[in-house]
Amino acid sequence: MMLENRTAVVYGGGGSIGGAMAGAFAAEGARVFLAGRTPAKLDTVADSIRAAGGQAETAVVDALDASAVNDHIDAVAEKTGSVDISINLITQEAIFQPLADISTSDFVAAIGKALTTQLITTKAAARHMVKQQSGVLLFFGGSDHANTSPSMGNVQIGMDAVESLRRQWAAELAPHGIRTVTLLTGGIVDTFPDSPEWEGARQGIIGASPFKRAATMADVGNVAVFVASDMGRSITSTQVNISVGACYG
Repeated sequence: MMLENRTAVVYGGGGSIGGAMAGAFAAEGARVFLAGRTPAKLDTVADSIRAAGGQAETAVVDALDASAVNDHIDAVAEKTGSVDISINLITQEAIFQPLADISTSDFVAAIGKALTTQLITTKAAARHMVKQQSGVLLFFGGSDHANTSPSMGNVQIGMDAVESLRRQWAAELAPHGIRTVTLLTGGIVDTFPDSPEWEGARQGIIGASPFKRAATMADVGNVAVFVASDMGRSITSTQVNISVGACYG
């Protein structure tokens, strides 16, 4: 198994993408710790992982609370002996409006919250990974420099900001044997609500791909496993494009 004896912490583990990654990690032998704010969603993912023969534990953790995050990751490290993989899948509050129509306070709050939770969870994991002189920090979203869509509001700006944060972490943590990689996505359409309002966005993502298809949650999990495993040990300080050619970051 590609991740046997590894410990993976997934913030936002009760969500669709978090659950897909956690399930993929567990299927390859990782012991997965799901953190989030909604117990029922976390339990659903954990039950699915256990039913498939994997190892999963849950904890209610507010990823904007540094003390709670640090207490949780310290407990994980004490229990397993290491923190090998960490990813924060808590998304920013998306405001799909022209920038001129978004209030300054709403814009700043959304970007600030996204950066704050990423900074808190990455600092917590890095503290243990530096001691180990190993580990993989995964990010999700990424920066698409060719994006020219007028409909993205604060969304791409927030992902660009997080990607800038990831680049700085890469520069500081590489000397400690820690890899930092972003999975660059153009959108995972099978997570979208099944409603007419989302059909345009779904078709836009599919149409932007030269293959005329979009990455699935299974694709996300498979690539995350590869990147986090020793098979991906040469990949760091970069983005891995999982957009089926829709993004050019």
